[in-house]
Amino acid sequence: MNLAAFDLNLLRVFDAMMLERSTVRAGERVGLSQPAVSSALGRLRSILGDELFVRDGNRMMPTPRALQLKEPVRQALVQIELALTANATFDPRTSTRSFMLIGSDYFSALLMPKLAAKVAPVAPSITLQMIDHPSTDVFGLLSDDRADIALDRALETPEWIVSHKLFRSWLVCIARRGHPLLGPKGIKPGETIPADVFCAIPQVLRSADGAKTGTIDPALERLGLSRKVAMTVPHFQAVALAVATSELLGSIPAHFARLVAERLDLDIFIPPMEPPAMDVTMYWHRRFDRDAGNAWLREQLVAVASFDP
Repeated sequence: MNLAAFDLNLLRVFDAMMLERSTVRAGERVGLSQPAVSSALGRLRSILGDELFVRDGNRMMPTPRALQLKEPVRQALVQIELALTANATFDPRTSTRSFMLIGSDYFSALLMPKLAAKVAPVAPSITLQMIDHPSTDVFGLLSDDRADIALDRALETPEWIVSHKLFRSWLVCIARRGHPLLGPKGIKPGETIPADVFCAIPQVLRSADGAKTGTIDPALERLGLSRKVAMTVPHFQAVALAVATSELLGSIPAHFARLVAERLDLDIFIPPMEPPAMDVTMYWHRRFDRDAGNAWLREQLVAVASFDP
């Protein structure tokens, strides 16, 4: 292969194809038309002597040779980008950069409105996007440059991930105001629901994958108790809405409960078994640790993630 004559833009197309598995979406990622992507892919196939991507239904799936090249090509492109932007500055007042964050609806409701209010006056042309927390590998999305920052509980991380604790949260129990099975027993908002009462009332559980157990269940099991999960939903906001219109109980993070309690006429209680506190953490790839734009966004997140205990 004559490297002097090799077009590095072909590697950008290859990388985009690995990420998108579609010539249309790969073109959108690198600013090329679908025919231009197909042409570039044809040139790569000729140079490397391999199909690289074969159609499987609506997707273009990588061959073993393409999978072998995935990480070396990605790292080479990252190193080139870092070298070219090493001394680049970031001015939020004039930047048109788009930032992608990963987080559940908990973060969308709790942080994004505050972030919008803080960022809009000083960075009018910046775009902030948040995608729902996936059930798959969050760190893989950071590695593939599909996201700039991820928000989650404390997790074990690979060595190439950097993290920063934002705040500590914990689960509380919510019930609709004047719940008929709590008030008559003399259980007032802010008090602990006894374990037997807690387990006797059907509950709605936030579960991204449909599992019917949560962080409080192991503690109940140690006492020989179990709760009745009547419903699972993938979002915390759906838990709150279901509780507000039924006699179900729900358990959601304390800061989120405070946010929605008044508008949905909910009362907040303490669960019988205190679940472990959650260290809410932001994560980013080490290669962007000194990126001025990423660092600026992290500063904004730290500023808006300040809550009373």
